[in-house]
Amino acid sequence: MANKNLNAAKVAKKDEFYTQLSDIERELQHYWQHFRGKVVLCNCDDPYESNFFKYFALRFNQLGLKKLICTCYNGSPVTGNELRIHFPGFDEEPKKIAYKVEITEVKDENGDGAVDLSDVRYLLQNDKNVKSILKTGDFRSQECIELLKEADIVVTNPPFSLFREYIGQLMEYQKKFLIIGRQYAITAHPTNPVECCADANPKTMLPNDT
Repeated sequence: MANKNLNAAKVAKKDEFYTQLSDIERELQHYWQHFRGKVVLCNCDDPYESNFFKYFALRFNQLGLKKLICTCYNGSPVTGNELRIHFPGFDEEPKKIAYKVEITEVKDENGDGAVDLSDVRYLLQNDKNVKSILKTGDFRSQECIELLKEADIVVTNPPFSLFREYIGQLMEYQKKFLIIGRQYAITAHPTNPVECCADANPKTMLPNDT
């Protein structure tokens, strides 16, 4: 039931906000120093379509990340075509698979002197250790909670209809986070106020003590 509710929340038009790479770059440039040596979790982010995954994978070395973890829930819509991930027996309907991607190193695989999407694609397609199938991928599931415990910082765009529950979970596990959300969501968790760190929609939010 939980995964069904999550999927419905993401599919609903009023609940969906596709985060542009330019928005992510503009907001996260202020927090680069916080990422060095950290485990970053993007737990509502399908690498097929997520610009958060793209941002951190391309800047993995520049930011000095320790690990990047991204999770995708069952039924996540596949809208992008820049990254293709295939699992044996599931090639025909990849959108129905919940999975996680864990990256601890991004190399210049093609030797052109820079890390770009072709290097990330090569890593995902050739290193069997970076991806694995999850049961549901729901951020509230035990498998995803264990990943949350491992993370130092959470960065994502959660389903807006589950915003209160999502923020509540981050507070419960005392995680630092950068969340992209619509302005009305700022007051979604009144017992744990968050500070708005941007002037325009979407909003980046951090705990006040971060």
